Amino acid sequence: IFFLLFTISFSGETRYNKDKILQGQGVDEPLSATGFRQADAAGLFLSNVKFTHAFSSDLLRAKQTAAAILGKNRFCKDLEIKYDARLRERKYGVAEGRPLADLKAMAKDAGEQCPSFTPSGGETLDEVRERARDFFESLCQLAVELEQKEHGKPGAPGRSSGTSGEHFVFPWTNHCSEAELSSEGSRSSMVLDANILVVSHGAYMRNWIGYLVSDLNCTLPANLTKSQLSSVSPNTGVSHFIIKLENGNLLKPNITCVCLNQDSHL
Repeated sequence: IFFLLFTISFSGETRYNKDKILQGQGVDEPLSATGFRQADAAGLFLSNVKFTHAFSSDLLRAKQTAAAILGKNRFCKDLEIKYDARLRERKYGVAEGRPLADLKAMAKDAGEQCPSFTPSGGETLDEVRERARDFFESLCQLAVELEQKEHGKPGAPGRSSGTSGEHFVFPWTNHCSEAELSSEGSRSSMVLDANILVVSHGAYMRNWIGYLVSDLNCTLPANLTKSQLSSVSPNTGVSHFIIKLENGNLLKPNITCVCLNQDSHL
């Protein structure tokens, strides 16, 4: 069994978030003062988690959030952040830079509902999900390659950091059910091939999580409501997933969501 853990965080607030203006991909705003405080709070929240890899959208608000999170980390301040265009926010075409109310009006005029409505020049939900699927499969492939590389070395120890318990002090365990905590605890004796931080955007992550649940049968926390599942994460909300790949089988990952859109650090 190969273990891949990944933690995803929504980028911090920008002034456009506050004013309810769509940013998408075409508006590349920096974090606001509040956004930087949120990113620092997320970094402190995750400061005892030893990440092996970090990925971020290449849009500025996500890059600044990722840098702030790692800047507060006890173990991986200097970890390289890999920027990936597949993690960009959904493209909203002609609606970018305009109030969210305009998008809703466009959808109403077209006889459709948000968020399924696609404005001219924008991405469909299926196109966003395809980007998410492609990126997720690359994460699974990364974990398998790391395991094969490590186990190919004579006498090489596993990659697990489980011998040092502090690396697995995940701050959200207080918010998990008993079953989830049991699942979490059971992995300490397993080989951990990758522990990955991913920083992306709200609409993108809602589509990604939808893919994990509907296409890959991700197990959700018992107390999660349907409205929570479909809602957009708060700025710097944190979600955590455990992925098990039986015998390196990339086609049938076993996925458990430990927490979704956790915002206690705010």
